[in-house]
Parts: sequence; C-alpha cells; structure tokens
Amino acid sequence: MINYSIFLWKNPLIDDAEEKAYAKNQVTKVMSFDEFVAHISSHNGVFSRGTVKGVVSDTCTCLVEQLLNGNKVKFGELGTFGISLQCEAAESLDKFSAKNIKEVNICFSPGPDFENLRSKAEFKLVTSRATQTASLKALKEGGSENTGGEESNGNNSGSGEGSLG
Repeated sequence: MINYSIFLWKNPLIDDAEEKAYAKNQVTKVMSFDEFVAHISSHNGVFSRGTVKGVVSDTCTCLVEQLLNGNKVKFGELGTFGISLQCEAAESLDKFSAKNIKEVNICFSPGPDFENLRSKAEFKLVTSRATQTASLKALKEGGSENTGGEESNGNNSGSGEGSLG
C-alpha cells in the first residue's frame, strides 16, 4: 500500500500559472539494511540472514568495482547500472582534463520487474507530514490526549480527504 497526500503547487517558471493539485508519496518506513536482509531471508528459507547479508554486501562491492572499471552491469530483472559524469566546462578540447570531472553519478534503468508499477499499486490517502506535525504540536500545547481507545499513528486522514501542505 502506498500512502500519499495531496498538495497545491504552482509552476514558478510560468508567471500566471494556476495552482494545481498533485500527489506526494508518504514513506511508511525506512528499512535498514539488516531489516531488508531479514525480509529477503524470510522469502528464501534456505538462506540464512548472514548468507543473504554477505551476498548483498559482496554484490555492492563488486558492482562499485565494475562501475569504476567503466562497465555497465545488467542485473537481470532488477535493471541496469551504469555511470554518468558531471563536469565543469572547459574553453576548448585542449583545455579539458580529468580535473574538469567533478562527480561520478550512478545511473539506474529499472528492469522488467519494475515496469508498470502503477497497475500493481494500491493507494491510501493520508494527511501530509506538515499537517501531522501541526496536529501533534496542537495536542501537546493543548494538553489533549487521544481518548478514542486507539493509538493514533498520524497516518489516517479519517474523512478520506487529504490535507494540503
């Protein structure tokens, strides 16, 4: 389930642009590497968490090595990894050197498992983080407590209508 909130935004590049409503995903949880490894190992009962962690760690090390060797790596259904360079321009070809290269960026092209995620996704409208923060602040300042018998996690909009912000 993908939680999202809605907000109004006006294109700053267009002087007379009208505000329009857009959606922003709300992250439910940031999984640590160890949590993700545990999740993977729970799907593949044959491999322990330690084995999965070792394979993923070694994969990252080898992927970095191959990218730094100038290779593009096709990673099956996951996708393809490559690099791009961010440079400072030089006045001419003769004046350009490796010193003009300022950053090496990772490029990722999703594979077939990531195609058409929209058709696989389910969505739930929730309040924005700004609204959640304001509500919590108001509760703390007003001394109100949740008396409904349920613990509030701030991710339920109640009315089904999203908040702006």
